[in-house]
Amino acid sequence: MTALTQGAYYSGEYRNLFKELGYSEKSIIEKLDKSWSELFDGAPDVRIYYPMGDNMGYMLDTGNSDVRTEGMSYGMMMAVQMDKKDIFDRLWTFSKTFMQHKEGRYKDYFAWHCKPDGTRISQGPAPDGEEFYAMVLFFASNRWGDGPTPYDYSEQAKTILRACVHKGEEDDGDSMWDPETKLIKFIPESPFSDPSYHLPHFYELFALQADERDRPFWREAAAASRAYLHTACHPVTGLSPEYANYDGTPTEPQPHGDFRHFFSDAYRVAANIGLDWEWFRSDPWQVGQSNRLQSFFRDIDVSDYRRYMIAGQPFDEPALHPIGLLATNAMASLAADGPESEQFVRLFWNTPLRIGVRRYYDNCLYFFTLLALSGNYRIY
Repeated sequence: MTALTQGAYYSGEYRNLFKELGYSEKSIIEKLDKSWSELFDGAPDVRIYYPMGDNMGYMLDTGNSDVRTEGMSYGMMMAVQMDKKDIFDRLWTFSKTFMQHKEGRYKDYFAWHCKPDGTRISQGPAPDGEEFYAMVLFFASNRWGDGPTPYDYSEQAKTILRACVHKGEEDDGDSMWDPETKLIKFIPESPFSDPSYHLPHFYELFALQADERDRPFWREAAAASRAYLHTACHPVTGLSPEYANYDGTPTEPQPHGDFRHFFSDAYRVAANIGLDWEWFRSDPWQVGQSNRLQSFFRDIDVSDYRRYMIAGQPFDEPALHPIGLLATNAMASLAADGPESEQFVRLFWNTPLRIGVRRYYDNCLYFFTLLALSGNYRIY
């Protein structure tokens, strides 16, 4: 496989790794369209999107029977990439109606999960939802143009980012980024981060489109996140913990569990690094990191994926989302240049969407990987 010398942000060119390996343009488009159809209008054991009334819809976490800002913003990203404005607006309308706080300490943040009827389960936010909402809203504005409220996408994005940075300065509550380190928090009240939340490629774009006073902050946040991932990823295995302190070390066990190890949240780190390299190519470390991760998984069958210590020791506990892990291992090929890069792209191509109760998270990561490896995860 060959790599472009500049990131797509500068060149306007996006690698199609499937095409580089000889898959036809027709088969690639068919695979992308078929996967979209299955996830958004498919059989009961594969779909994860459900329309609601005349103007709303939601992404269902099928393993937990709830609706999460993670999935809603992911669905909106899928929709803007696929040019599906109706689905995008339905998801956004549900999010605005049921999930976004209109007052109080969480004003302009989103309750991180609710029931499919919109009843909130928890009031607190999860920052990975907010950063994805803001990015997809800017993309929607640039791709389709702004409309009347709440479809004035760019203004909605700016409102979210304003709260993320300044809450606590101007009203009650806590910001979503630590003001000293410029690192995203796990939740606004927490003194630690989640490596899989770090999206420097988004922050580079926020620095161009957020409120002018905050643009220097977002440039600093992009640099801080790239540096942070150097410390959070193990130097030999490439594995990262689910939660990590601001110095990159794994957190101590939390009241709701032990997140020092490589498990479901952490899978996304490889995908995020791959996409950052594809878009900006700012940090050559990302190539070696992606090679290390793929080398670690090279001889492990997908059916034998497990929970791991970040140094590589496996637990006697299978991965909850093995297809999701395979997908992110393949998305690392956007940056990787080692001998495993082709192996993971081909393995991913030959793997179908997951079916059954636990399919939601796997198939979100699957579709993002399908977009990315086909050159269709684009900046708008």
